Amino acid sequence: MIVLGIDPGIAIVGYGLIDYDGNTFRTISYGAITTPAHASLSTRLKTIYDDLTSIITSYKIDCVAIEELFFNKNVKTALDVAQARGVIVVACMNNNIPLYEYTPLQVKQGVVGYGRAVKSQIQEMVKIMLNLPKVPKPDDVADGLAIAICHCNVGEKKEIFKA
Repeated sequence: MIVLGIDPGIAIVGYGLIDYDGNTFRTISYGAITTPAHASLSTRLKTIYDDLTSIITSYKIDCVAIEELFFNKNVKTALDVAQARGVIVVACMNNNIPLYEYTPLQVKQGVVGYGRAVKSQIQEMVKIMLNLPKVPKPDDVADGLAIAICHCNVGEKKEIFKA
């Protein structure tokens, strides 16, 4: 099963593409879609959509896993990220890729086995589980890989779009 994990954002969308077969993970690709801060919101959203669509069409992806939107204080940032998440959903729908979502707590539980794990623990487990030479940077990339791993390890999956 080829899973694309996505950590949504407006400045940085972290992603990780893994192949999961018989409890074995193989890293296919990972990286970040970045948008310049000075660009208009519509330009940034189009960049995210176009770049993600390019990734989706470059691989035979079975499903996409995305982190559920969580925001603390900055409402403007939350709204922008929500719009970015929306174009991610549309990119999946337009390419008939099933989409699943996970809370940050589920991602921590699915990767580390502990829902209150700190970011450094998650990053180290991603490195170990995928046999990577170092923790991927920026953090959003490691988060994208963690979300993909979580999808493979979590029993009950919350599908938000079915192809």
